[in-house]
Amino acid sequence: MTEPSATDGLAAVLWDMDGTLVDSEKLWDVAIYEAAEWLGGTLTDEQRLTLVGSNMTATARYLLAVTGHAPTDEAIVRTGDWIRDRAAEEFATALPWRPGAREALVALRVAGLPMALVTSTERVLTELALDTLGREFFETIVCGDEVDGLNKPHPEPYLRAARLLGVDPARCVAVEDSSPGTESAVAAGCTVLVVPNDVPVAPGPRRVFRESLLGVDAAAFAEILDQ
Repeated sequence: MTEPSATDGLAAVLWDMDGTLVDSEKLWDVAIYEAAEWLGGTLTDEQRLTLVGSNMTATARYLLAVTGHAPTDEAIVRTGDWIRDRAAEEFATALPWRPGAREALVALRVAGLPMALVTSTERVLTELALDTLGREFFETIVCGDEVDGLNKPHPEPYLRAARLLGVDPARCVAVEDSSPGTESAVAAGCTVLVVPNDVPVAPGPRRVFRESLLGVDAAAFAEILDQ
């Protein structure tokens, strides 16, 4: 008789990237604060924190508004290009891992669990980040410029990842650090392991909180799904 697997019921783990796997929000800080100065204004720390988990279009629109510029389509594109180019300089370096993140990826891969990367970051910058993360961990990758404008907190990023993996979102655990990402995953039907980083995330249904990913293995993810 075959013993049941420790991960029975868990179909896949869906990972956010910035602030969850790597501490790249600090690198985004450089690009976003400098973009505000380039636009002739300044950004407060409180304003910056509202952008955690946002996509490029939303970030550019917000920066234009707080620096006194009309957020026209042309201005949004131009500002987004500036932020993207500046961020690429930072992302080209080795990104700092969040505690326990790489070990969790390795444990899940050894256990044979499918994984997806679900990020609001655009493909060109995600590819740079993958030089640190390792492309081999992910069966599929969904980037912020690949969801037809339906970015987090809309459920589409996580729904798309589940469709590409061929799994039921209700059998997936998503890992997030921000409110927009958590709301996206919950709306898609996932259970969410929330590991807050720069900003707090409110408690709610299908949200399990941990201070870090240290010691989180495949069996722990299966237990999170059952909570």
